[in-house]
Amino acid sequence: MAHTAMSGNGTTADDDPLQTAVWRLRSRACWADAAALLTQDTAAAALQRASLLVERCLYTEAGWAEAEDALRTAEALADTDDERGAAACERGYLAYAATLFAVRDRADEARAALGRAAALIPPGAPARALLDFRRGLLAENLSRSPQSARAAYRRAHAGATAHADPLLLSGTWRHLAGLALREGELAEARHGFAESLRIREELGYLVGTAPALVSLSDTETEPEASRLREEARRLLRLLGGVPTWLARQLAPPAQGAATA
Repeated sequence: MAHTAMSGNGTTADDDPLQTAVWRLRSRACWADAAALLTQDTAAAALQRASLLVERCLYTEAGWAEAEDALRTAEALADTDDERGAAACERGYLAYAATLFAVRDRADEARAALGRAAALIPPGAPARALLDFRRGLLAENLSRSPQSARAAYRRAHAGATAHADPLLLSGTWRHLAGLALREGELAEARHGFAESLRIREELGYLVGTAPALVSLSDTETEPEASRLREEARRLLRLLGGVPTWLARQLAPPAQGAATA
């Protein structure tokens, strides 16, 4: 399953106190509480609020109507190319999520919105790296084109490095590693998954740490693989079963269930 976190502030000691509070709530799967701290009277605040609620959909498979409402507000307030491009990027990500979880097939909308964002966000801009990453997700999970996905992830990786965006970098490491694992490049995959986990642990991004632990476990032998998965289960319990898709993946088989 392909998920990532949006880029944001609040992860360092000298950040704005509001952004620090938003980050702490967000990292603990409290997106609605984080969004409630933000006003909707500026394009930037409305966009950040929408981004939080869109991210909640990716981790909980719920909250679609609230995310749509917040996104429409952000789109209405956007009056520069940068703001319109960022809103289109969120629109594409929400449509991607709805398609991924079979809520509704919005693949065409996702592609169109991310294409619109690409026309508005210039190459080299900080927001371009996140856009490239999301275009990689579409290529990998909707278009089933690993080559296109890899190229997009590499562009995003370079952009995240250039603009010092560690959270996005944790996503690019993870998804590049996933492609490597699929091709049997075990050492490359293990390195990428380990880097992703290290960054998320350093940032305190709890909601993204369990998926990183499980990904790394897929490259390890026993008993390390089981230890990593048990740590992921502990975090899932702590966060109330979020991410929901990972909770299903790690759930023990039903008693008496047939196995292949």
